[in-house]
Amino acid sequence: MKNLFIKSKVITIFILLFVFGCNAKQSSTNNNKLMQVQNETNTQISNIDTATLGGGCFWCVEAQLQQLKGVLAVQSGYAGGILKNPTYKEVGTGETGHAEVIQVIFDNNIITYDEILAAFWHAHDPTQLNKQGNDVGTQYRSVIFYNSQKQKLIAEDYKKKINEEHVYDNDIVTEISPLTVFYKAEDYHQNYYNQNKSQGYCQFVIAPKLEKFNKIFKDKLKQ
Repeated sequence: MKNLFIKSKVITIFILLFVFGCNAKQSSTNNNKLMQVQNETNTQISNIDTATLGGGCFWCVEAQLQQLKGVLAVQSGYAGGILKNPTYKEVGTGETGHAEVIQVIFDNNIITYDEILAAFWHAHDPTQLNKQGNDVGTQYRSVIFYNSQKQKLIAEDYKKKINEEHVYDNDIVTEISPLTVFYKAEDYHQNYYNQNKSQGYCQFVIAPKLEKFNKIFKDKLKQ
């Protein structure tokens, strides 16, 4: 992999290409004020979006992306397989077709889908096929499950740009597929790092990733 500074610089350039904002309307009559409140409420709801992403162990990716401003909630779960209501043990066999994923609920007035993807690709090594570190198997594959045609086009275009810029020594192998069903993982997987910081995997695997992630996205982190 190329120097981390070079990767950060290139990905940051892509992030800066996307801006967001919102418009507000004012009215002098009571009826218009009521309509304004209703419209603003509807706008706030429409600004809530969901990204479904897999980048190895879901404990790691969850711990990183839940720190970003604009991220309202993160759930760990399973997607992309054939078995209904899979368990962690079943997914771990690599035979269900599911990947460990996180579902990120975010306010796109604060953080865009493009920025979510930038953070996601930096949270793991997207050039590794069906593995992350010592975690090996299709359940640990790098994958984006898109929820709309717009998300699909953004993800494909972003992946293409990063590969064309040779941000990594090898091409990104991240799968881009439609989301069918997201299955929430067992309760003990949720918010795993924050609930188990003294655990060995958290100390020796997740914590170092968090430290690097926080340096790169320090201006995007929640207070």
